[in-house]
Amino acid sequence: MKRFTALFLLTCLMVSLPACNLEETSTISKDVSAAERVASPTYPAGIAFDDYESRMANRNSNPVSRTSRDAVNAFSYKTAAPILNTISVNGCYSPLSLYYALALTGTGANGQTQDELLDLLGASDAASLSQDMSNLYRLLYADNKITQLKIANSLWLDNEYRGEPVSFKDSFTQNAASQFYASLFKVDFAQPSAGEAMAEWIAENTNGTLKPAFAADPEQIMSIINTIYFRDEWMDRFKVDQTKPDTFHLADGKDVTCDFMNMAYNSHGFSKGDGYIRSALSLKSGAQMVFVLPDQGVDLMALVSDPDNLKALFEGGKATNGKVIWQIPKFSYDSKFELSDMMKKLGVTAPFEQNADFTGITDHQAFISMISQNTHIAIDENGVTASAFTKIDFAGAAMPVDQAEMILDRPFLYAIYSSPVSVTRVEGQSDPGTPMGNLLFIGICGNPLK
Repeated sequence: MKRFTALFLLTCLMVSLPACNLEETSTISKDVSAAERVASPTYPAGIAFDDYESRMANRNSNPVSRTSRDAVNAFSYKTAAPILNTISVNGCYSPLSLYYALALTGTGANGQTQDELLDLLGASDAASLSQDMSNLYRLLYADNKITQLKIANSLWLDNEYRGEPVSFKDSFTQNAASQFYASLFKVDFAQPSAGEAMAEWIAENTNGTLKPAFAADPEQIMSIINTIYFRDEWMDRFKVDQTKPDTFHLADGKDVTCDFMNMAYNSHGFSKGDGYIRSALSLKSGAQMVFVLPDQGVDLMALVSDPDNLKALFEGGKATNGKVIWQIPKFSYDSKFELSDMMKKLGVTAPFEQNADFTGITDHQAFISMISQNTHIAIDENGVTASAFTKIDFAGAAMPVDQAEMILDRPFLYAIYSSPVSVTRVEGQSDPGTPMGNLLFIGICGNPLK
């Protein structure tokens, strides 16, 4: 069987709103034994991988400003740094998934609750945030034989709390459906069937790689769920017969033996900074996977200690070009994060208080009880059809005068960036070692065998 998937990245994020006891007028019936789908979005049409004209038209029709892109990436570094510092061995976090879930939540908030959310998101107002997220959605969305980047949102609504009716505002649900491509479901959170239905929806939208379990919770009135499914192919595949076992040095001083993929470029971009070296591997969609390798003796966790350091790891350093030798361990693992405490430490506290203002969603008193995220990541050498694309070398560049060894035989940092959404740079030049798109996933591999 031909395999064409080189990279899987999947994430599920759930924001839950429980309720306090207030009287409301019900607008939907209570007869729900499982989940009843109320509305489904019409997703953007998939653009063929080699349809460059349609891809350019899609980009022109859905402008994403540098300000908006920078806000998403600033949020990514700000939230990733504290999360990465909690990782003991392996961990993968999706900033974009959290951003979408919080953006949708913020459109239904008011007062101080909304101010704190918008401030963290770097957004000026809910209306422009909705439009930016809608444009970014259509720009990032991909579903063809080579690449999949599928973002899905959903609202799960219970119309009853402790025997009293709960109603949700049409302005919120309609905006969620039209701007965030959200599916709408009505459920009874007191029944196990609600959790089962949400888990089934997540599995469906992550190609079966994430299958969480949710307990019944009669205190809950709504859940907002975002999923991201990403699949792409290496621009230049790793040859299976070049994969060899070798030693990976763990942070605790122990060694493990795992399979390493091997490749060398005679001319390739890389950057060197204080205590690290960075380079990237291109994916066929124009996305890239960026690897940051600490210098020998440098503590990886010290490098990711704060957002500014983290940004410098991916955007700083001295860029150069030369021979790059790659040795990357194959790895696959799952991660789970509870993100509420991180949000509070970043100054977002009002949404978690019982007097939170979500009156744009419902007039019933509601607050966020939990924010959690599950992810899965796997990389291997498979996924490139030899005849599909021709390798493009750096034409017209100076001959290599430097060399980098990306021998990832010790704990390292990685990130997945989308294809560029804003390509304007100084003098129109792009640094091959510096990502230009949105940060989709970021993580640490401390043991490829875990």
